[in-house]
Amino acid sequence: MIKVIWGTNKEKPIASRQLAETLSSNTSLEGFLYIGYPIVGSPLGPTKFDALLLSESKGIVAFDLVEGTDLSNYINNQDEMASMLEVKLKPYPKLKKGRHLKFDIKTVTFCPAKKNNLPQVDDDLYNIANISNLNEVINSFEWESDEDTFKELKAAIQVVTNIRSGAIRRQTKKENSLGSRLQKLEDSIANLDQHQSEAVIETVDGVQRIRGLAGSGKTIVLALKVAYLHAQNQSWKIAVTFHTRALKEQFKRLINNFTIEQLGSEPDWDSIDIFNSWGAPGDKENDGMYHRYCVENSIDYYDFQTAKNEFGADDAFKNVCKIALEQSSSNKMEKYDLILIDEAQDFPPEFIKLCYKFLKDPKRLVYAYDELQSLNGLSVLPPEQLFGKDAKGVPLVTLEEEDPTKPKKDIILEKCYRNSRPLLATAHTLGFGLTRAKGLVQFFDNDSLWEDVGYSVKKGKIEGGKEVELIRTSESSPLFLEEHTPLEELIKFEVFDSVRDMNQMLFDSIVKNIHEDELKPEDILVINPDPFTTQKNVGVVRKALQQNDIDSEIAGVTTSRDVFRKNGAVTFTGIFRAKGNEAAMVYIIHAQDCADSYDPNHLALIRNRLFTAITRSKAWVRVLGIGPSMQSLKEEWETLKNNDYALKFVYPTEKQKNKLKLINKDMSVQERNRRRKLTNNIQEIIHAINSGELPTELIPEELINILKKSGH
Repeated sequence: MIKVIWGTNKEKPIASRQLAETLSSNTSLEGFLYIGYPIVGSPLGPTKFDALLLSESKGIVAFDLVEGTDLSNYINNQDEMASMLEVKLKPYPKLKKGRHLKFDIKTVTFCPAKKNNLPQVDDDLYNIANISNLNEVINSFEWESDEDTFKELKAAIQVVTNIRSGAIRRQTKKENSLGSRLQKLEDSIANLDQHQSEAVIETVDGVQRIRGLAGSGKTIVLALKVAYLHAQNQSWKIAVTFHTRALKEQFKRLINNFTIEQLGSEPDWDSIDIFNSWGAPGDKENDGMYHRYCVENSIDYYDFQTAKNEFGADDAFKNVCKIALEQSSSNKMEKYDLILIDEAQDFPPEFIKLCYKFLKDPKRLVYAYDELQSLNGLSVLPPEQLFGKDAKGVPLVTLEEEDPTKPKKDIILEKCYRNSRPLLATAHTLGFGLTRAKGLVQFFDNDSLWEDVGYSVKKGKIEGGKEVELIRTSESSPLFLEEHTPLEELIKFEVFDSVRDMNQMLFDSIVKNIHEDELKPEDILVINPDPFTTQKNVGVVRKALQQNDIDSEIAGVTTSRDVFRKNGAVTFTGIFRAKGNEAAMVYIIHAQDCADSYDPNHLALIRNRLFTAITRSKAWVRVLGIGPSMQSLKEEWETLKNNDYALKFVYPTEKQKNKLKLINKDMSVQERNRRRKLTNNIQEIIHAINSGELPTELIPEELINILKKSGH
């Protein structure tokens, strides 16, 4: 069957819908139908495709859609589509044989309003179809090439090949050095998968939620989404906001690169605001969403220090956003056509509501999050609670049952393309305390979330009091992420007797990484989990590196607040600035600070710091710490390692869960619909029993016992 990916094609909505419905009815047709995609840049400006079919049996088919009945330009339109696609695809060597593509590009003009009297076409190059003969035309096409060529074609159409890998390949001399392995790894993850590609293109006139664990590509998807929608709608005013200031340069680079791919030119930066959540007076570089909202609505603005003094550091942002919403309640200042929020798990609901209010109708808001990376204890509310209700009590935003003929409102990115299976299993084990001698630290409130984040049951049951063994599959954690290096080298825990010994090992390892392992300084990231001690804790090692002609920077301290790393320099950082960033080699120092706490809520927060730090690595992790607390962390990890990185533990009962910090998870649309159906069925059974319609002797004893326990 055909998978429809709904981009924007507002100029031809009826023809787009009928194309999707007609091709979806073709049960013999497999592949992907992109609506409003791709966009191909040229010196004369971008060419926007109405629709594109990719099918392993039919190849590549570009559609010229006609809303009315005027077919006078079909030859020129089809020629233009074929020419632009050829220009786009020829730079890919694996798609060519000599000077020509290995396959033909098919083109079709689809005119659903034309019921009969279609023009007679003498040339086989051109095809005209209406609803009645479209599938016949498509079925006549054949794919002349092989499976590998089709995979390359699909990757080329997704236009993200050079986004991750960078423009310049690293130069290595040793075949099996870390640098050489890293180059091969980067080549392997250069393309987005189909789910990520869909998330980029699917466009909702309203609110869209994107969820995914660390390394699933949320930030990249958002950046590419900005570029795609900017290319499609250059009159739109778009804003991207986030918690971690260091994400700014990453967003700028990704949006710039992808827009050049789409348009053949840089984006119009006057139409795109990239700024953090708070902001301050001054130039555009200092601006932020909250500050901009206050300015546009002519209401009171609080800087951080003032807000901190009045409300306390933890509640400062929540309260200033609340005040801003109250003061602007009678205003209707709608500035943006689209707002995208990254790291939504770190924001209070008031800020997300502020962004929603700042939007023009139809309120296009995209928010992405991973609740396991929350460093402040916040949890993202379900949309019905998050956005509130109208005057009649109806929720302003719902993620209702998904319609296959409409873009997805709720997207889950299931695969992790940054962290290998051992790294991610380690992060989850330590984050939850699954092998901790003193017991669990925190847990999912909803059992289905284990599957959502890529685990499957190997042994046992996900049931309170039962032993269970969960594993990550090759689907959720691709094997190439771990096969480049022996397992024992991917992640190491090191316990030291003193800070001096730890610093010496860190220094020696970084020098070796650069001089022997062929890593670049910018491949190396050193994370201090406690943000308040970073400068003090990294000073000695930075000085020693400098004396050995190795440059380093402290992100946001010795660099601009908006810059995370510099080429040619090792990056040292606290955990908050590390969020949203990644590196090949990650060193976590003073990890003992994440081992234990008398306060259960604080323990969950510091374990989240460790989780976040580990998941910054796309290849290797070294966890370093001092004393007995670090030894206990190492033992937790060794228990996991000895079980081949399967999560093996006794599943907590509901009573045990209630004593833990629970990670809330809003139900997916499918889960919500299933629960609704089950509830309706239960009520129907109860009614049938009470009315005598269902005789008692037909009721299973197990059901009777359950109903008794529930009070029915």
